Amino acid sequence: MNDSHSNQPHGLMAEFEKPEELLAAAEQTYSKGYRRIDAYSPLPIHGLAAAIGFSHTNLPIGTFLCGLLGGLSGYFLQYWVHVIDYPINIGGRPMHSGPMFIPVTFELTILFAALGTVIGLILLNGLPRPYHAVFNVPAFERASQDRFFLSIETDDPQF
Repeated sequence: MNDSHSNQPHGLMAEFEKPEELLAAAEQTYSKGYRRIDAYSPLPIHGLAAAIGFSHTNLPIGTFLCGLLGGLSGYFLQYWVHVIDYPINIGGRPMHSGPMFIPVTFELTILFAALGTVIGLILLNGLPRPYHAVFNVPAFERASQDRFFLSIETDDPQF
């Protein structure tokens, strides 16, 4: 697999017909010390992520923090408006009423968490990526149909 921007090879790619073959090759490749590897499959393969050394991300923590920020901003925005900036006493009700603030607080929690997750996914996946060297391999179009691929990039120290 060559990089079209230069004539330097981007890596080495192997094609497999069965998911079990890909999983065995991925485990063997990782055990040999290769770390810049990636697997492509038209269906989920149990254990493949662990076989290529895919690590967990901090995305759930980021989602939680964004949701917390959204909830706090929703609550304190309403508090600021109803208690500090423009207090209007209607019918003798209290200025600060927690149950009244729950719907907006909940909605902003969900909104901020969802937006934080989407932005985190885009950043962690390195998107947008309109070009990748694997697209130069003619058989790679079958990776979304019935073939399984394993690639090792040239910038891997073991390559």
